[in-house]
Amino acid sequence: MTAAPRVAVIGGGPGGLYAAALLKRLAPEREVTLWERNAPDDTFGFGVVLSDETLGGIESADAEVHAALCREFVRWDDIDVVHRGTTLRSGGHGFAALGRRRLLGILHERCHGLGVRLRFRTEAPPAAELARTHDLVVAADGVHSRTREAHADHFRPVLTTHRCRYVWLSADFALDAFRFEIAETEHGIMQLHGYPYRQDASTIVVEMREEVWRRAGLNRCDEEGTLAACGKYFADALGGRPLRSNRSAWTAFRTVVNERWHHGRTVLLGDAAHTAHFSIGSGTKLAVEDALALARALQRHPDVPAALAAYEDERRPAVASTQRAARASLEWFEDLAVHADQPPRRFAFNLLTRSRRVTHGNLRLRDPGFVASVEDEAGVPPGTPPMFTPFRLRGLTLRNRVVVSPMDMYSAVDGTPGDFHLVHLGGRALGGAGLVMAEMVCVSERGRITPGCSGMYAPEHERAWSRVTRFVHEQAPGTAIGLQLGHAGRKGSTRRMWEGIDEPLPDGNWPVVAPSALPYRPGVNQTPRALTTTEMAAIREEFVRSAEAAARAGFDLLELHCAHGYLLSGFLSPLTNHRDDAYGGGLEGRLRYPLEVFDAVRAVWPADRPMTVRVSATDWAEGGTTAEDAVAVARAFAAHGADALDVSTGQVVADERPAFGRSYQTPFADRIRHEAGVPVIAVGAISSWDDVNSLILAGRADLCALGRPHLYDPHWTLHAAAEQGYAGPGAPWPAPYRAGSRRPPTGKG
Repeated sequence: MTAAPRVAVIGGGPGGLYAAALLKRLAPEREVTLWERNAPDDTFGFGVVLSDETLGGIESADAEVHAALCREFVRWDDIDVVHRGTTLRSGGHGFAALGRRRLLGILHERCHGLGVRLRFRTEAPPAAELARTHDLVVAADGVHSRTREAHADHFRPVLTTHRCRYVWLSADFALDAFRFEIAETEHGIMQLHGYPYRQDASTIVVEMREEVWRRAGLNRCDEEGTLAACGKYFADALGGRPLRSNRSAWTAFRTVVNERWHHGRTVLLGDAAHTAHFSIGSGTKLAVEDALALARALQRHPDVPAALAAYEDERRPAVASTQRAARASLEWFEDLAVHADQPPRRFAFNLLTRSRRVTHGNLRLRDPGFVASVEDEAGVPPGTPPMFTPFRLRGLTLRNRVVVSPMDMYSAVDGTPGDFHLVHLGGRALGGAGLVMAEMVCVSERGRITPGCSGMYAPEHERAWSRVTRFVHEQAPGTAIGLQLGHAGRKGSTRRMWEGIDEPLPDGNWPVVAPSALPYRPGVNQTPRALTTTEMAAIREEFVRSAEAAARAGFDLLELHCAHGYLLSGFLSPLTNHRDDAYGGGLEGRLRYPLEVFDAVRAVWPADRPMTVRVSATDWAEGGTTAEDAVAVARAFAAHGADALDVSTGQVVADERPAFGRSYQTPFADRIRHEAGVPVIAVGAISSWDDVNSLILAGRADLCALGRPHLYDPHWTLHAAAEQGYAGPGAPWPAPYRAGSRRPPTGKG
């Protein structure tokens, strides 16, 4: 910075004010000016919730502001969930809130005391103009940021408007807990989010799906009409007391994501850079944490561009994590009707763990009695983690809810599994999982993904697989082993994963087939031949012969692979199926061939053994399979006799844009489970036993499939039992391994 650095702040919300105060406090020589187009006491919300983590950061950066906030806080520990006349309370959460107007007042006073120039009722000059005369421009100008819009070609924002309408209101009494209340009205489900922010006032947010809002006529209500209607729908929560408004208007939440947060000397902060749904906390919290990080970065890096890059590097991972949690929470409330029929305690547990930040484990620490009541309602035996409860599929009872996910090992020779497969699958069977799935086993030589893929199309394959199943049944009694059956389709004839995933073979390629002549990657992968109906019938018979061999080989469960862009998945997705015959067009036509294959396989698979189907519940690409399509696909397979749906996503088209994150695919499984009424296997970045317990107890999944954790630790399930102090029938240690059922002692520290 120059000898007399100048800082411009656009926007006088909490984030902008706190950034101005911190930047001035840490370098009094700075000339800091803040522009706010509204009056000092204009605010459009009521209460603000801050976490202990945020308060700790404020305390270390500015003890005076921290002390002022603490004098104003209302604190409480409980969350109430009210649904169908039942109120369930969970304690030990710890919240702190104060009025937004009072927060602004504290920050105004701090800015004045430090010498920040506050220009209210004044529109800020454009950021580009300010950047010519200032060393730093902080754009804290909110979700509708003019700075972001003016430089959209650089910041590259993505704005997503969601499906619920909500309104911020207030009531002149203090709730004694954070309250979630569900109202099932003639128009549809509505929800209330409420919390105290003063000794005599509470914030009340009313939210509902757009179509419910319209059916209720709330789109035609003025401010008074909104207050009256919301007061009527939530009369019990309000005790008949009136609601207040502050120019409150119904709005749809908008998620803001930016590819870049800084441009030259200009940096985005708070809602201008990112938003997170109010159901997991306060946007103010994120903005204040941004201000803290920006001030730290400028302390460490006198060079402004370097400081802004460091600020963005520090904050991006935390913000991305928060946005993933917020998205999960937002979508849970959007799809609230899916969960409405759950028993009251399971519903409450599901709500509390919706964002995946609160889990079975930490909720049990906060309120063990509440978790015990949920487990009792769900029929979990005392002292048993939910993951170690049995589950029945047709004639097969799994002793626990853990599945070793099918993982391609690319280690077969001419389709024949060898010693590697015996050790790999046998070791994981000894590791305690209820079900161990073999990799995708191909129905023909030309149906393989790579030359290293295993098959079930020759007598030697059946003999080799029999050796594996015999070992599992004899040496790991009680563990089931399943086979996933598939055909690579247009994604075949490629290199082994570690040689270049989805890359064509350098030589020895075989021709590939698909529903339509569409290459996976034009110019890279070969163009498949569109199958004729005669060829489709021949491939269907290959599936049948492989299934018969799998039954003779002793597999306990068969899964039909209809996901990840392989052949059957290629029929299901509108992005890969452009046929104009009976096997294309609408979803009914696209389902026809996968269902024909399923029916043919089910007819020869033993009646007492279960059969599951893996599907990609979304293509993560515009115009592809939707969540609604996935439910319809699940219903169709269930109607034809599928015992469970293994719910994955994506890998159908190369230009997909997945929303990766912890347990990121489980909402799709959750929706299929509840809307299609079929058991589901959840898969995808489920990495801890706490996640498994949470998903099972919340009723979002019946089984959880884990891949990478079992590569890291073949005895993952047994170790999960040991770490939870569980030694029951859901996770028995093999007799030769019992001496290792306790963690070995370590040296004293």
